[in-house]
Amino acid sequence: MPSKSKYPNLPIPDVDLWAFLFERKDKPYADDKVIYFDPYTKRSYTYAQVKDVAINFGKGLKALWDWQKGDVLALYTPNCIDTPAITWGCHWAGGILSPANPNYTVEELAFQLKDSGAKAVVTQLPFIKNAQEAAKQVGIPLDRVIVMGDQRDSTYQVKHFTSIINTAGTSRWRRTKATNPTEDLAFLVYSSGTTGHPKGVMLTHRNIVANTMMIKAAEAGRLQPTGGPTGEGDKLLAFLPFFHIYGLTCLVHQSLYTGLQLVVMPKFDLEDFCRFIQDLKITFAYVVPPIVLLLSKHPSISKYDLSSIRMMNSGAAPLTKELVEAVYSRLNIPVKQGYGLSETSPTTHTQPWEDWDKTIGSVGTMLPYQTAKYMSADEKEMPIGEVGELWIKGPNVFKGYLNNPKGTAHALTADGYFKTGDVGYQDKDGNFYITDRVKELIKYKGFQVPPAELEGILVSHPKVLDAAVIGFYDKEQATEIPRAYVVPRDGLGKTEQDAKEIADWLSAKVTHHKKLRGGVRFVDEIPKSVSGKILRRLLRVKAQEEEESKAKARL
Repeated sequence: MPSKSKYPNLPIPDVDLWAFLFERKDKPYADDKVIYFDPYTKRSYTYAQVKDVAINFGKGLKALWDWQKGDVLALYTPNCIDTPAITWGCHWAGGILSPANPNYTVEELAFQLKDSGAKAVVTQLPFIKNAQEAAKQVGIPLDRVIVMGDQRDSTYQVKHFTSIINTAGTSRWRRTKATNPTEDLAFLVYSSGTTGHPKGVMLTHRNIVANTMMIKAAEAGRLQPTGGPTGEGDKLLAFLPFFHIYGLTCLVHQSLYTGLQLVVMPKFDLEDFCRFIQDLKITFAYVVPPIVLLLSKHPSISKYDLSSIRMMNSGAAPLTKELVEAVYSRLNIPVKQGYGLSETSPTTHTQPWEDWDKTIGSVGTMLPYQTAKYMSADEKEMPIGEVGELWIKGPNVFKGYLNNPKGTAHALTADGYFKTGDVGYQDKDGNFYITDRVKELIKYKGFQVPPAELEGILVSHPKVLDAAVIGFYDKEQATEIPRAYVVPRDGLGKTEQDAKEIADWLSAKVTHHKKLRGGVRFVDEIPKSVSGKILRRLLRVKAQEEEESKAKARL
């Protein structure tokens, strides 16, 4: 039988995002509470200011660009406290927001603009050149490429979004509501695209409303808009990218709905991260495993007082028991784990606060309104404790992939389950475990080797800063074998003897088929996506080049 949630089923309002956030009758905090705060410029938005700016931006879209229901606005920018108002202004006008990675090249951005059918682009001045070039390539008029943020410059003759607000005009403009929140899209987010082109994930208004309520059910009574030692309520530190669904839902939407102050960083910087926690008394942070790794090992951490943090929540990639224990031992900061995907809006599971130390390594229990099951390769449901692919069904599951019916048909079953592509199992108490991606599993002579498990052990080695494990095909053994790429800590050399020492150390901790038969290679850094996922495909290319080089040397 598919598993169901133990959390309470809080009612999911059958409304669009604007009504959910700005027309509610149960807001537990005042309109003048500061929700978004920029610690660098000290600029901020209260709830009332976000609402007012969003309405006027939405009016401006209608007045200037004849904005219609279903039009797409692309957002090509790092985190900025203007993002929420622009996002919901787009929704007020009936539009769909499509956030893009600011690290995209012109070609990558042009692909998303074309695929999403974007009608306009909002960016920041440092990114204006790429944004304009990509817009030209897909036929978006340059007067529809505008900027947000604090920097203004006449060099590019580009409008600031506030100029659109100032030309909003009369009160004749009315909000365009989503006629069907279950079907009407709110966001087009693009998957990280580890293979081929990124896929446009179609998320409806109901998807995001449902997931915000699901997160609220899990964090009920824990994250508060008022009270606590400072009386200001909980403060969250936001460095996770808002163009990624993790940051978009858990940070941007949750903070406004619950009334939490969000301290917005444009990108992660370790010293600033620690300084803001210390100086602004941050109480909660959503993080990713690479940050947890830094907290466990980086020497700079010791200079700061991080004691205001009550909890961290890690997601986006597997987090190992060794890392959680290392951070708690060093800093006395608990780290719970959650799980989700772009296609599930994103959060499907999280560890309860009170159980974070009882089920370390688990992604927690399932959030409400969902059912889930683990399935075998031949699509038979696996019993408790048996490993399979996780399938999930619920109101947070996406509508499908844009312009990709084949991909949608492959991902969604006829009865509404989403095939996550993640491998794991469930224990008898309803805790879920994710061991790896289906495609990442290394097949050694019929045995399955999860890279994430080996990586978790490797980073607990005192002389290892970071690690990634991949499988590559070994012709002599006629099978895939695991190889580790390791970032060494200061003091560890890069000799064959050092590599053998690490491989032997790991061998003593794992079963026979999980040994690093492909050896250990030293690198300066592990390639990762913005959400912290290891880009193993880049390491596979590296491994192939190494093997080809070795083969030539033998000739």
